[in-house]
Amino acid sequence: MTAASIEAAVEKAGLQPLTPDAARHFEIYLELLLKWNARLNLTAIREPDGILERHFLECIFAAQQLPSGIGTLLDFGSGGGFPGIPFAICQPEIQVTLGESQSKKAAFLREVVRTLNLPNVYVFNGRVEALNQKFAAVALRAVDKMPEACRAAEPKIAPEGHFILFVTRDSTPSLAAEFDQIIWAAPLPIPNSDQRTLLIGRRA
Repeated sequence: MTAASIEAAVEKAGLQPLTPDAARHFEIYLELLLKWNARLNLTAIREPDGILERHFLECIFAAQQLPSGIGTLLDFGSGGGFPGIPFAICQPEIQVTLGESQSKKAAFLREVVRTLNLPNVYVFNGRVEALNQKFAAVALRAVDKMPEACRAAEPKIAPEGHFILFVTRDSTPSLAAEFDQIIWAAPLPIPNSDQRTLLIGRRA
């Protein structure tokens, strides 16, 4: 899949255009995902079109919804790099930390960062709870046991920082109610999905 075809898919989805450099970064990122996925099972989706639709476009959409002024962001349980790497590609002014406890997946993330030459990305290989840092935003997407992961991630949000969650429509009310110190915006439906939504809140 070429950078041009990725740009065309972004346009078809009604998203803001990517820069040529960003589109090329996504092309290389896709190649690395396909190469490493056979060994690490980074994503259950194996086809380039599926990865573009389910992972890239969803994360690009979210990157374009991020509140302005975010300087640092933690991708909690990054796995294959979603959403942290797309965020870093689309918003290079944000310093992104990819938190990943599995060493093999962390090695993949470091390879992506090295190959794409992303100076705004740091890979933390360990349990994110051990990070002695707070962030202007914390994002979670497709992590195991989402409510428990959110409870572990919430303390890493700086005062007046943002919580960015990729959730299903059905799970949104209970998650939002649990974190009553977060002021939530209205959930944003993710394009081309009946169930998935983007939930963004700010610490009061």
